[in-house]
Amino acid sequence: MDPKPVHAPAPVIEPGHTFATVTDQIAAIVLTRRHPWSWFFGLSVGFMGTMMLLMSITWLLIKGTGIWGVNIPVGWGFAIINFVWWIGIGHAGTLISAILLLLKQDWRTSINRFAEAMTLFAVACAGIFPLIHTGRPWLAAYWLLPYPNTMNIWPQFRSPLIWDVFAVSTYATVSLLFWYVGLVPDLATLRDRARSIHLRRLYGLFALGWRGSARHWERYETAYLLLAGLATPLVLSVHTVVSFDFAIGIIPGWHATIFPPYFVAGAVYAGFAMVLTLAIPLRVIYGLQDFITMRHLENMGKVTLVTGLIVALLFGAIARTGMGQDKDDA
Repeated sequence: MDPKPVHAPAPVIEPGHTFATVTDQIAAIVLTRRHPWSWFFGLSVGFMGTMMLLMSITWLLIKGTGIWGVNIPVGWGFAIINFVWWIGIGHAGTLISAILLLLKQDWRTSINRFAEAMTLFAVACAGIFPLIHTGRPWLAAYWLLPYPNTMNIWPQFRSPLIWDVFAVSTYATVSLLFWYVGLVPDLATLRDRARSIHLRRLYGLFALGWRGSARHWERYETAYLLLAGLATPLVLSVHTVVSFDFAIGIIPGWHATIFPPYFVAGAVYAGFAMVLTLAIPLRVIYGLQDFITMRHLENMGKVTLVTGLIVALLFGAIARTGMGQDKDDA
């Protein structure tokens, strides 16, 4: 009986490419190619959405959080949902870059840059909602920050909102450093290939004098691994802290220890779904099928499938727990 044929995994990069051809094609997108019409369409949609956000926040500050229908103290509603969702979206960038780097998964290199950029934008969006959910941030947001005791100001450190400030600010700082350190060789490449002297100076400023020497690569890899080691526990800790917004409450169905793993799995699931949402159109628009191959899409799909099943399992456990509490209350 003939054995079943073993199919080789799809390549990380399609055959026929060298370091030079990869550099030429990727750098050309930034330096020489014209933006397609779809880029301007996406920019227009994003600009209109941003203007709508600013108008909505302005109206919120004028009228108060009552426009969300929030009429009970625990009903955070719209703001807390968006805060949790955006923080979850930002986790995939750190997961792809940091954890897969430590696990030596080479397929991350084709998608880690825009995944990291997605993390920064998502964290910036998430940081808006703890401020505006108070309704009057110029009065209430002042108390979310830690101050020296000599100022005779005592923030409520038992409040999960204070914990969110520490967790999200730390996560944003480490993610920004991790993204920037990883970009240093790429910025140097753009510096060397830019035709405009102004672009060369701009890229050279952010490239930090990178020359590609052995000493530079050694220090780069050391710093990159160190930041990856710092960012990896943040993937677990940040959304665990975010889940405490609900878990430490005394509301039936919320006061549960299952919330931290549920939130972390949901964050990875939503984050990888967003990476797929970005990667699939980008590989078509900019002709990156040779670099973002089916292997990348399959691997991300597998992670999405596993985390989605974990979320479904934990959701079922939470629902079962909530029904049990309802019976006890009755």
